[in-house]
Amino acid sequence: MNTKNNNINDVLFVTPGLGRKYNMGSMSSVFLADGAETNSRYSVSEWWLDAQSDGPGPHSHDENEELFYVLEGVMTFLVGEEMIEAPKGSFIRIPANIIHDFMNRSKERSGILNIFIPGGFEEMMPKIVQWYEDNLEK
Repeated sequence: MNTKNNNINDVLFVTPGLGRKYNMGSMSSVFLADGAETNSRYSVSEWWLDAQSDGPGPHSHDENEELFYVLEGVMTFLVGEEMIEAPKGSFIRIPANIIHDFMNRSKERSGILNIFIPGGFEEMMPKIVQWYEDNLEK
């Protein structure tokens, strides 16, 4: 590791199983880097969906770009009006202002790595979790 031009204290290392975890019924996320750790330049998170479950729902971001990489399984993405089946190893970039969503239509649990640019999304997570708790069928 070359730290000649950087401060060793700036290195962020997150071991498996750590990170800030959020549960939303059949969907969960783990934030690995965000906020103070990245000076709000970006956030990095994993999103996991149980088999045959919906994601967050169609939405867009006014000023944020998102990068997705499929870690496991097959994730279905809505991009504009197009549905894209993305198997493990697939990469997709969603520019700002594009309606998008992700869901798991498969019979296996699926996961994606998400990079949100610029950061700040993580600040909404407590409200998102609360919405899911208030609105999930009990």
